[in-house]
Order: sequence, then structure tokens, then C-alpha cells
Amino acid sequence: MAYAHKNSKGATYYLHSKEVELKGGRKQVIYYFGKEIKAGALDAIPAGKTVVENPKTGLPMLKGGH
Repeated sequence: MAYAHKNSKGATYYLHSKEVELKGGRKQVIYYFGKEIKAGALDAIPAGKTVVENPKTGLPMLKGGH
């Protein structure tokens, strides 16, 4: 089951990750929240990260170490 976060406005968002290639060829994993469960959905928050919410938009995001 994908990790779900219900924001202060009552909307539910699901945590996803994917590996992207940056300029110069370096690869990095990015985390994002979406309203639907898609490929790349995660079951839990990565270690060392916490969920914070943008106070204006209510969008959740991950914060924490690398």
C-alpha cells in the first residue's frame, strides 16, 4: 500500500520516487507526492526524512538528510 498523507485541506497525496539523470550524467532519486497511485509509489517515508506541508498551497514535501 502506498504511503498516503492527508493535508490540512483534506486532500490525500501519495508518495512516489523515480531516478532521474542530471546534467553531466549523474543519477539522483527524487521524491514527489501525487494525488493518484502510479508506478514508483513507496510504502513508507525514506529513513531520515519527514513530511512537511507548504503553508500556502497545502502540498506535502519531504524534508531531511540526504
